[in-house]
Amino acid sequence: MGYQWAILAVFITFALLEAKNGKLFKKATEVSDDGKVELIGTLLLFIVTQPLVLFCSATMMALAFPQYQGILVDSPILLHIALLLIFDDMMQYWWHRLSHSTRFLYNLHRAHHNAKYMSVRIIYRNNFFYYLFMPSLWFSGALIYLGLGWTYAFYLVVKLTVITGAHAEWKWDKTLYSIRWLHPVAWVIERTISTPSTHSAHHGLKADDGVTNYKGNYGNLLFFWDVLFGTAKITRQYPAQYGIEGMFYANWKEQLIWPLYKTPRKPRVVRSPSTKVNDASQPLIPNTKQIPTGETIESKA
Repeated sequence: MGYQWAILAVFITFALLEAKNGKLFKKATEVSDDGKVELIGTLLLFIVTQPLVLFCSATMMALAFPQYQGILVDSPILLHIALLLIFDDMMQYWWHRLSHSTRFLYNLHRAHHNAKYMSVRIIYRNNFFYYLFMPSLWFSGALIYLGLGWTYAFYLVVKLTVITGAHAEWKWDKTLYSIRWLHPVAWVIERTISTPSTHSAHHGLKADDGVTNYKGNYGNLLFFWDVLFGTAKITRQYPAQYGIEGMFYANWKEQLIWPLYKTPRKPRVVRSPSTKVNDASQPLIPNTKQIPTGETIESKA
């Protein structure tokens, strides 16, 4: 249980730094649904999804390959780390990237980007099925079965420390950019792990602001995957705004359990410019715009 306490300590540390400036529970751009999505989504992941997936994965391995249980327990630690980086972190990079390329997966991931702010609160803000289907979690369960249990615990503490720091309101990498003699260190770090600057760019609202890289900067622990696979954008800046452009409104239930639940929506009425409307609540002829997944949809009036 030690690693869970270590992860909790990391989260609380970043949360306190955020709360110190009064920015943990009083985001200027948050709406009433945000807190529900973040609390329920986080609890679902740690209490239900992650234990369930790891258990099911290990059970499947035991049924299919009983002779391989613990086979890697005495293998070199460097091999353990390499396997976890490839089958957990790199696989999560590709899952994340695919989620920004297909409509179905994006609907499972949109809750994470629905927040109009960066915060430790949004780290695990995702649809229940986004994590349930995530290949990297299933691979991790298999690796634990093969004997990487203790290495996985250590690896998870390091990974979640980096991810928490990348999402936090506190931009720890500013120090690296503001002190000239640290620039070479910053060059290495920002091409190795996710930083507040590189990951904030992925959450930016305006694609044309010179900083946002919505179709890139997918890395979780390692930003190196973005460098390797050509999706990296490094500016050492932070977007002025965060969120999603051009998406239909989805309430907290849809964000968490789509496609089991969809927000009720009234049919849109398209009227010609010559039509006289006295009811100011009726929508105008909608604009269409390209959303990050590549689909064209009707934007909110």
